[in-house]
Amino acid sequence: MRNSRKSKMTTEENSHSKQALSDPNEDEYSFRISHKSETSHLPPRLSSDYSSPLATSPTRDSSASPYLDPYWDQSHQTSPLSRSPWTSHVENNYSYTGLMGSLVREEGHIYSLAASGDLLYTGSDSKNIRVWKNHREFSGFKSNSGLVKAIILCGERIFTGHQDGKIRVWKVSGKDSSVYNRIGTLPTLMAYIKTSMKPSNYIQTRRNRNTVWIKHFDAISCLSMSEDQKLLYSASWDKTIKVWRASDSKCLESIQAHDDAVNSIVVGFNGLLFSGSADGTVKIWRKESQGKGTKHFFSQTLLKQECAVTALAVDPSSNFLYCGSSDGLVNFWQGDKLLSHGGVLRGHKLATLCLAAAGNLIFSGSADNNICVWKRDGAEHMCLSVLSGHSGPVKCLAVEEEQQQKGSDKQFIVYSGSLDKSVKIWRISSQLVPNQAEVGMSPPQNFPTSNSCRVSQRRK
Repeated sequence: MRNSRKSKMTTEENSHSKQALSDPNEDEYSFRISHKSETSHLPPRLSSDYSSPLATSPTRDSSASPYLDPYWDQSHQTSPLSRSPWTSHVENNYSYTGLMGSLVREEGHIYSLAASGDLLYTGSDSKNIRVWKNHREFSGFKSNSGLVKAIILCGERIFTGHQDGKIRVWKVSGKDSSVYNRIGTLPTLMAYIKTSMKPSNYIQTRRNRNTVWIKHFDAISCLSMSEDQKLLYSASWDKTIKVWRASDSKCLESIQAHDDAVNSIVVGFNGLLFSGSADGTVKIWRKESQGKGTKHFFSQTLLKQECAVTALAVDPSSNFLYCGSSDGLVNFWQGDKLLSHGGVLRGHKLATLCLAAAGNLIFSGSADNNICVWKRDGAEHMCLSVLSGHSGPVKCLAVEEEQQQKGSDKQFIVYSGSLDKSVKIWRISSQLVPNQAEVGMSPPQNFPTSNSCRVSQRRK
């Protein structure tokens, strides 16, 4: 049954790839659908490394050793970037909703974004993390190895998840706000040494090797913070979720979460942890106190399907969970007392790769190069528009509410990172109606669906 499902899924996704991309070398998207190792020979998967040379043969240099990459970096690495290959084409005085401009990179796909106030962090396969302030380049810093697959902000610290299975920790300099120092790597050097002393702390990996349980042995796919920002969660293609204490970077727990690569995790309402995997399932994990610490227990399987789960997002203000899949659909659940399936949003021709929620708006980015804008009214979801402007799959999204005068409609700045090597910036109003098609926006009748604008449907 398992092999049959994999074969069917691979055939379907390869068919989608041929429709989406004219370049035969660019036939992969940005999530994992196979349990095979990153170093295996051409695994049948949709890779988050999309034509990158790291996709099939990641470089193993000396920095891959935990003994040469300690948590407390005494050299206080600063940004090595003196000249950026990025160019900014942004108009900040636009009064309408729609495309504001682009941040274009000369090389490298965009895999991760994080926004906070007037700062935007972008990660790519160049191993650089660029920092933008008010849509202009402000700073940057670079890791030794491993393309940047996830960025998450926690106070003054920035956590980045990488292709090499490591989490790196950065902090802005107290003397110069444009200088970022790497202050650590997870797991820490001391924790690795201490754990490696006991044979019982080793687990067997699918590469027929043993490694300590506190270390990811495959690419990190995503990061998430607990609501109180005390716990950091990391998910990996090694099928596990690891729980880290943010205060001292200690690995508290390793959850054998799925039967295949974990593509997305998100912390939701009531402290629940949701995980989505290439095995086609969405699972719920409940955090419970245990002595002086906490432990996560499996609660239920929320979804089980043939195609891979590729993205998750939570709207904590209204208790909605959204799940994107490789078939292009977005399922959603409402969690008042119990999580009940609310319906399916059908707006994409190809795989949904990323999701974001802000206010009463939901954004879904896809391998069809478009971003769908959905508006929630109660439990109903209406398609407002399609943001079209990218020439490659939309890999990541970040949303910030724009500061407006009191009494004015809420407006949001949406950042979209794509495998076309660009970040596009959009202004979206919560009062947007379906017939308002501005620059870079298409009306919902262009959607690949025969349904009316009300596209909230229960899945049969």
